[in-house]
Amino acid sequence: MTVNEALRLVAGTMILISLYLAINYTQTWLWFTAFIAVNLIQSSFTKWCLMMTILKKLGLK
Repeated sequence: MTVNEALRLVAGTMILISLYLAINYTQTWLWFTAFIAVNLIQSSFTKWCLMMTILKKLGLK
């Protein structure tokens, strides 16, 4: 698995988890979904993503 594939997997999983929590517990969890979206937008402009750095340190290509 490459870093790009793992990043998409992590982002998608986190979004689904936060939506589940927002539906079943409190809508405050939607702020976490927004946080993920802002980070994805930021990384498209700066070409830097903290999660990609973490995944590379974990040994992904």
